[in-house]
Amino acid sequence: MMAGLNLSLAEFSFFGSILTIGGLVGAAMSGKLADLLGRRGALWVSNSFCMTGWLMIAYSQAAWSLDIGRLFLGVAAGLSCYVVPVYIVEIAPKQIRGAFTAVNALVMSSSVSITFLVGSATSWKTLALISTVPCVLEFVGLFFIPESPRWLSRNGRVKESVAALQRLRGNNTNITKEAAEIKIYMENLQEEFKEDCFFELFKPRYSRVISVGIGLLVLQQLGGLSGYTFYMSSIFHKSGFPNNIGVSITSAVQLVTSILGLVIVDKYGRRSLLTVATVMMCMGSLITGLSFLFQSYALLNNYTPISALIGVLVFFVSITVGIGGIPWVMVSEMTPINVKGSAGTLCNLTSWSCNWFVSYTFNFLFQWSTSGVFFIYSIISGLGILFVLKMVPETRGRSLEEIQADITR
Repeated sequence: MMAGLNLSLAEFSFFGSILTIGGLVGAAMSGKLADLLGRRGALWVSNSFCMTGWLMIAYSQAAWSLDIGRLFLGVAAGLSCYVVPVYIVEIAPKQIRGAFTAVNALVMSSSVSITFLVGSATSWKTLALISTVPCVLEFVGLFFIPESPRWLSRNGRVKESVAALQRLRGNNTNITKEAAEIKIYMENLQEEFKEDCFFELFKPRYSRVISVGIGLLVLQQLGGLSGYTFYMSSIFHKSGFPNNIGVSITSAVQLVTSILGLVIVDKYGRRSLLTVATVMMCMGSLITGLSFLFQSYALLNNYTPISALIGVLVFFVSITVGIGGIPWVMVSEMTPINVKGSAGTLCNLTSWSCNWFVSYTFNFLFQWSTSGVFFIYSIISGLGILFVLKMVPETRGRSLEEIQADITR
């Protein structure tokens, strides 16, 4: 890309980082768009930004069009990372809600692996064009799926809500009880709250919802997710492990553990998986940090590459098993629909701000101390274990209405 468009290092670095800026813009819009346009409407907006962004990159002849395209991709990511979990949580049966959300994580991991393989065999322009295909398929597919029954009910469209719920559960399924629960809950909300007000979030009844949601997303990002994801190549290169092999192994392990997460999420629950995942997150960074510490003192040099790989793999297993997707699921499960837009925007902005901070500071910290940066991530993850054990409720097997009524008492 740098050679083809004669980009300087500064221009290419800006191209890479502007995705996060777009993510912040998308995050700021996500909650309100999802409330105003519905979950499907917000996904259409996200898809439009995504298609436009990829096409601009594919046909770019200058740095400015690359940057705008990348910015649009960031906006799409900022929107979809909130709206997709909300939609899935609101339509899935409570018994298998966790598995549905794990499928989302599985598809994302698979897509990353496939994109890496395709990108290794094609030019960046071809890759950008190929990347528009999933966007087009989803844009068309959105015409054939029902809107969220809970969003419809919240907006007074009760008959459409019942019809959507029946379509989701199947024509032969008795939805009377579930439809009644949704209707009664929404009526109670509408009597108590007339509109979604941002300042409503700071009332005592929502303190635990906001604390848990923001806390999990801060843990996810400040625990090093963006540092590992964006700079995996630098980590492998510095450790002496072959970069392409390391990235390929990591992608394959992510795919396998995503399937594992799909199987166990509804069996063991969100809180249990988050606890295990946070412990693994802490251990992964600790192993990676010790690898570079020994390397700096010329100790066990022959083992540094493989131990660094083990550390990275343990960290990414923690992401795919729990800490990557469950925080967004829990935000969607815990937040009452009357404040879901404001809460979603606040949590999304927090996540993307932390994402930017970690991705911006990683290179400086890595230059300061190759081991120190991972020890910092390990300490943050260690504090996260205590946070999960103390603050996070279990939501497995409960309806959204039961969860939200309990946590906002």
